[in-house]
Amino acid sequence: MNALRRNVLKGAAGASTVAIAIAAGMLKPTQAMAAWNAPAFDAKNVGDAMKGLGVSAPADSKDILIKAPDIAENGAVVPVEVTSKIAGTTSIAILAEKNGTPLVGDFTLSGGAQGFISTRIKMGQTSLVRAVVKAGGKSYTAAKEVKVTIGGCGG
Repeated sequence: MNALRRNVLKGAAGASTVAIAIAAGMLKPTQAMAAWNAPAFDAKNVGDAMKGLGVSAPADSKDILIKAPDIAENGAVVPVEVTSKIAGTTSIAILAEKNGTPLVGDFTLSGGAQGFISTRIKMGQTSLVRAVVKAGGKSYTAAKEVKVTIGGCGG
């Protein structure tokens, strides 16, 4: 039997199985979508974003490490890594304080996952990148300034 034909038949069988599961109500596409915290993501300042996240007066922590460039040559793709060494970390949020909508990401960690997030964010101008970590029912924060340049000229 032709290998290509075999692969096409396997794919068709898998797709029809999923379609039948959806039609029978056993699989709901809306359940697979991520939760959307509209008040936090729509906030226009850091205070409102923190309120939307359910965070009030987070404590500064040296156990949160933010790895980001000191000078970002392209504000459209700024690499950011956040590592939380706080035991029982359940969520990490990243905010770029001078963005029009400061909350750029909110990640929920479960099942004893390591407190580590790596992503790329968009920054409109030089500002603090802030990480907010929830662990053990408390909130912690750390920040790092990232300078955004036009054309990588530094400044």
